[in-house]
Amino acid sequence: MRIDERAVRTGAAWTAVAATAPYLTLKLLWLTGHPVGADDPAAMDRLWLVNLLTVGMDAIAVVLALAFVRPWGRRAPAGLVAFPMWVATGLLGTILVALPPYLLRLLLLGPEQRGPDHKGLGDWVFLVVYGGFAVQGLSLITAFALYARRRWAGLLRERIGDLPDSPTLTVQRVLACVAALLAAGVAAGRAYWALGGTAGLPLALVEERGQGVAVMDGVSAVMAVAAVAALLTVVFRIRPQRRVLRPLLVVWTAAGSLFGWGGWQLVALGATTTRVTELREAVPGLMPLVEAAQLVAAVLVLAVGAVALTEWGARRRTAAVESRG
Repeated sequence: MRIDERAVRTGAAWTAVAATAPYLTLKLLWLTGHPVGADDPAAMDRLWLVNLLTVGMDAIAVVLALAFVRPWGRRAPAGLVAFPMWVATGLLGTILVALPPYLLRLLLLGPEQRGPDHKGLGDWVFLVVYGGFAVQGLSLITAFALYARRRWAGLLRERIGDLPDSPTLTVQRVLACVAALLAAGVAAGRAYWALGGTAGLPLALVEERGQGVAVMDGVSAVMAVAAVAALLTVVFRIRPQRRVLRPLLVVWTAAGSLFGWGGWQLVALGATTTRVTELREAVPGLMPLVEAAQLVAAVLVLAVGAVALTEWGARRRTAAVESRG
């Protein structure tokens, strides 16, 4: 039985749009002074800018979903579609990867014990938010995969050894090696925190650090290694008979994760710690240093990928013109 890809893509896109509704509703309530599900209303005031930014991010996800099913989406410049979807894949894909180990950890260790003075979000808020993210991630990534298959099918069939041996290949390799060094440092730092290390973390975060944060640090460490390993496979033409699709998917997701979460953590850190009134909230230099290295490594991967894909597209257009001539 043949699957109607257009119907699947349309269904996935509209599911992604619907999945944003619970999250956007909560955020709009918080922005308008209704701290639903929050034990500390004052915290919502301090997070006003962060909440506003996340509303904008979810709005972009809605526009992306529509681009995958509307005619104007095929005509949109590739960069306007690819870049925000790269970031969205990194953010949502990381949550999808982190959810299974987090649930397994809860199953083995049980729920986290909270003190009587603990203030935060209700458990149902996390269920609504991250359940929505999981649905949104699966549906949006599915819709994009089918969209990319139509728009960039030629690249997905290429083999690593068939990629152009361009004059910029040496530069690509140098940038990839620099990214690998930065990613190694990020992976070491994230793995250390995931295993319970506390050096470089603010005291307030150490006191409130939950299982989910440790799992996310572990996933980020894996993403850092995966992103540069897959990139080095492509730029150094390792295993040239393998299709470029597999390492491309790894680079796309893992580097998007580094960029999305590294950038988001730096922005959120700046938005919430502009006025530190207690020593326990002060952030040591190591934490923003790791986040900055994570962001720079992702940007280097993006630069290498953009150059390589631009050259690939130019070569295909030249070949098409010559074949018609």
